[in-house]
Amino acid sequence: MTASVSEVLLDWYGRHARELPWRARPGEPAPSPYRVWLSEVMLQQTTVAAVKPYFAAFTSRWPSVEALAAAEEAEVMAAWAGLGYYSRARNLVKAASAVAARGGFPDTEAGLRELPGLGVYTAAAVAAIAFGRRAVVIDANVERVVARLFAIAGPLPGARGAIRARAGEITPDRRAGDFAQATMDLGATICTPRDPRCPLCPLGAVCEAARTGDPARFPVKPAKKAKPLRRGRAWWTERDGAVWLVRREGKGMLGGMRALPGDGWSALADGASGLAGEPLGLVRHGFTHFDLELSVEIVAEPVGEGEWWPLDRLDEAGLPTLFAKAARLARPATGQGQSPNTARAPLHLFRDCP
Repeated sequence: MTASVSEVLLDWYGRHARELPWRARPGEPAPSPYRVWLSEVMLQQTTVAAVKPYFAAFTSRWPSVEALAAAEEAEVMAAWAGLGYYSRARNLVKAASAVAARGGFPDTEAGLRELPGLGVYTAAAVAAIAFGRRAVVIDANVERVVARLFAIAGPLPGARGAIRARAGEITPDRRAGDFAQATMDLGATICTPRDPRCPLCPLGAVCEAARTGDPARFPVKPAKKAKPLRRGRAWWTERDGAVWLVRREGKGMLGGMRALPGDGWSALADGASGLAGEPLGLVRHGFTHFDLELSVEIVAEPVGEGEWWPLDRLDEAGLPTLFAKAARLARPATGQGQSPNTARAPLHLFRDCP
């Protein structure tokens, strides 16, 4: 089984590999480590469809790791706006600077792990895909394929040790990068979380989960815990065709990003914040560990240290998704060219996906 899995999957990959802008076709020279690393960082907790335009924009603006190392962090953060998990963008600049200083990327997992923001998965992916090293690469798709292939019944996260061990058994010494990408593609297109397309799977004949008749129950996931709801306020101050924006502190949630001033989204009781504005409505946004309900309010005077940002260039401010939602709520309510002190709009709820 060990030999046949890698051979069958690599053969399938040669005929069915996804066309992705950061990849090389099977049999072609490997892509640069810069492109592999950048794409893998962007793809963490993010869909391929969402990443493609960001990858194109980044590689056009910063075509090399040296160019990215020379960029201002604020520019990178603004370009990253909308991808979420903003610590990734801060670590991009730090890692790029470290790579530029040493004259290139390390070509081993151990060396790559020393770079800021490169964990076990990213280091293994870059080592295997860019440098041809034998490395065990496990993302969510690979985890699902391996758990089903061997019908690993233990619940996550405890089963991850067994999944890694089994993945190590089937990872070939040669073409480990292609094998990893083949397994990712299989998980993304055939061995999907729900309704896996088992009749089309090249590994169907040896898949132990398929034999159970219920492959979708693997891997076994623990029951989801309800996320707490936090509430906060954001203040909209508009004057002469511009809105007042501040920059969040460098650390913590959305650190270093431009934003509307607010109360810090603490779980404050109503009235606990000293500033009360004219309510426009609510925006809701989901973060990894909590959901947020943000009240958007008009206030007459700017709050905190910041800058006036032209409304007709607001899409250039690099607002994270949460504050982009707030801006979409506020702008129609206040009206183009209308004084925010006189504008009136009904209170409503603005919903959008993160």
